[in-house]
Amino acid sequence: MYRICFVCHGNICRSPMAEFVMKDLVEKAGLSSRFYIESAATSTEEIGNPVYPPARRKLAEHGISCAGKTARQLTRRDYERFDLLIGMDRANLRNMERICGGDPEGRIHLLLEYAGRPGEVADPWYTDDFDAAWRDVYDGCRGLLDSLRDRL
Repeated sequence: MYRICFVCHGNICRSPMAEFVMKDLVEKAGLSSRFYIESAATSTEEIGNPVYPPARRKLAEHGISCAGKTARQLTRRDYERFDLLIGMDRANLRNMERICGGDPEGRIHLLLEYAGRPGEVADPWYTDDFDAAWRDVYDGCRGLLDSLRDRL
């Protein structure tokens, strides 16, 4: 089983979008039994809060539910629990490495590395552009699944 944790600042926009997009892609590919997927925050600001309503609506537009998801913070233990920890931007990566005590196994990556293009998933909390966030998240998750399919 391949274990993936998507991470952003608050775990209410980008990382839960990635979590549920990836779960949807994996299910449609018939690979659900081969993956365990979660998401987490680097901050404590939103712990226990549900997915931000505009992010929920964007997922729902594509037939994807995120019901029951609440924000949680990444822990040092997560580094051992997951094969990959995927951040949305470079600030997330810095905070992930701080929380995890570094990245000796090379498990921490940017989502858009898998989209075949450089960059970061812009934070729609600030940009209010959930369409752009959706495109980046979808492209990154699609690329991630394609890269992992070869290893399965």
